[in-house]
Amino acid sequence: MDLDGKFESEIFNEITERVRQYRISCEMTQSELADKAFVAPGTVARFERGKDISLLNFIKIMKALGLESNMELLIPDHTKRPSYYVSERKEKQRVRKNRNDEKKENTWKWGDEE
Repeated sequence: MDLDGKFESEIFNEITERVRQYRISCEMTQSELADKAFVAPGTVARFERGKDISLLNFIKIMKALGLESNMELLIPDHTKRPSYYVSERKEKQRVRKNRNDEKKENTWKWGDEE
């Protein structure tokens, strides 16, 4: 299912359902997954009911299911983007707005002004 245009809660529910279905397809109980992930059984149950768990516990569950390589899809390595190789760049520390951009007036016109 495509996640574009969904609210955060819908995305979260979709992820928890996918993890639950993946666990079931691996023929693994919640307790077995909890043991393998080194988390409490209640953590797995809570997550599958759509309740919030810590990011660390989510990562442990993903690793226990053998899905840690899919984490690369969430936040790709920025050094693998073509634009990274265009020129030698220093890694950015911060993003700052140009103060002049805030003061510029919109000079765009529709063309029907007199």
